[in-house]
Amino acid sequence: MFKWLGKSFRNLILLVVFFFGLIGFFKFKDFLIFRQIIHNLKAESRIAEVLVTESSLDEYTRKYTTTIKFLEYDVKGKPLKARYFTFKGNLIQFQTLVVRFDDKYIEEGHRMKGKSIFLFLKAFVLDGKNTQEFLITSTEEIPEGYKVGRPPTTFEKEIWGRFWKYALDPGARARVGIKNAQIEAPGSVFVPGTIYTLIIEHDGGIRIDTRPIPEILKDENIR
Repeated sequence: MFKWLGKSFRNLILLVVFFFGLIGFFKFKDFLIFRQIIHNLKAESRIAEVLVTESSLDEYTRKYTTTIKFLEYDVKGKPLKARYFTFKGNLIQFQTLVVRFDDKYIEEGHRMKGKSIFLFLKAFVLDGKNTQEFLITSTEEIPEGYKVGRPPTTFEKEIWGRFWKYALDPGARARVGIKNAQIEAPGSVFVPGTIYTLIIEHDGGIRIDTRPIPEILKDENIR
């Protein structure tokens, strides 16, 4: 019954079906939502881009004040609403939740790891008691980049409510084949003139790539 998704993602479907135990009770509308959620979760990567829009140096403290534009993309590659964060400092990190599935999920003898789920939680600068942070995604809510309904349906809320339970409870996630759920915090020194791209690799790792701003955009008001 899962042939419509293709062999590559059958293992992930089986996990989610076991995960919720709801397949026998789906209404047709709920099944369509469920299928869209699975389509979202099988995405190979989640991407965001960051750009410094303002940067100034305090001559007395020798600290930078840095404003970044944070542009997250949804699972279809479409940009979400940009957010602007201003920090006292320029060594900025992004707290992320990465959920990886067990290796045992295989297809016809070939090892197939479930695709990792990745969520941005916070943007922050560590500075002792002066640490600054901005919330991106709250636990228990539906991540913006994964939403199907606008507003989300009751069924969609139930799916993600259960996801958070399993992701954050070690005992619960072990029972449904989640290998681990861990916090990662990739970061970089953010300076003007560079585009920073946050990438989730296929194995769940996170990296930050950089490239210069194209010449045509230099000296323009980026906002």
